[in-house]
Amino acid sequence: MPARPPSLDRTDRRILAELQADGRMTNVELARRVGLSAPPCLRRVRRLEQEGVIRGYHADLDGAALGWQVTFFALVGLETQKQSVLDAFEAMVAAWPEAREVHMIRGGGDFLLRLVARDTAHENELTERLTSAPHVMKVTTLQTIRTAKDVPGVPVE
Repeated sequence: MPARPPSLDRTDRRILAELQADGRMTNVELARRVGLSAPPCLRRVRRLEQEGVIRGYHADLDGAALGWQVTFFALVGLETQKQSVLDAFEAMVAAWPEAREVHMIRGGGDFLLRLVARDTAHENELTERLTSAPHVMKVTTLQTIRTAKDVPGVPVE
């Protein structure tokens, strides 16, 4: 991620908005939507990729359809904020496939995690793994009842 946002013109932002909404469209379709011919559109996309503005492309999967019935958040407080402890905890949970987001935070805890589980028993197992992890002082879990909005990415226009 760039330390300072790159200079983006209106066309760059339109490209980003279109790709964020549908990353599978062809370059020809993207160029048509943003009012460019295909070669300069592709050059802009490649530049945005090289600058780290576009980090990648992925499919948006339905977790419930794949058996991941539970989404929950865990607010984790550690007993110390020594860098070695923070790094070790972060590396441990980042390696869990069920941990979909791992954020170091300030104000109310040290880490906020978004996890998925197959069922309540699996959620309980993950919570136990968290509470028994080295240097963990407190874990507060919050189970998602329903999601009113889940939009990937960021506003670009």
